[in-house]
Amino acid sequence: MLKRVSTKRTINIVLIRTQEDLEKCNALIIPGGESTTIALLARLAGLLGPLREFAKTKPVWGTCAGAILLSSAVDNPKKGGQEVLGTISVNIARNGWGSQVESFEAPLEVEGLRESERPFHGIFIRAPVITALRPSATDPPITIISRISASLLPSSQTTVPTDEDDTDPRDPRTIVALRQGKHLLTTFHPELTKDNRFHEYFVNECVLPSLA
Repeated sequence: MLKRVSTKRTINIVLIRTQEDLEKCNALIIPGGESTTIALLARLAGLLGPLREFAKTKPVWGTCAGAILLSSAVDNPKKGGQEVLGTISVNIARNGWGSQVESFEAPLEVEGLRESERPFHGIFIRAPVITALRPSATDPPITIISRISASLLPSSQTTVPTDEDDTDPRDPRTIVALRQGKHLLTTFHPELTKDNRFHEYFVNECVLPSLA
């Protein structure tokens, strides 16, 4: 997907297995998967500390499980806890939309994408749910770039009554994509579509400005 992004800079893709691999990079994408497994493997590889240091100065994008790792706190960690990088000032709930069989797809309106009038196809697979925004006075501001209809919130959760806006701005659980400083968080899987606009957004809005 990144190879299809149109940019004046050459994009080299590196799979991160060691700290030496990480040191070659100007930005990082943490993909979907199983967040506790990713965190465990990162710890075993001696990467948790280097990842936290990397995120202090360089752009990171987390999708689904990657979004959990970027969060400041997990509301419902597995027994034994959930290690996070603490990169983005949000609380998040694992599998907030339910089990595998409750995975779903939905069209998303996304601010800032190329051809933003064309919906982005969101694929939610055991997706996390953002439960709170927790920026401190010294943190970069959080920019919400996409919300989902409140009618799609898990039925097991109490919903905030909506007015005419079905993406209810009072409810953080409707947020499915946001940016804080140079970092990007999506609770769904843009990489599972053929649409590279989110990858283009990350490169052009988060990565390239950090290299200037």
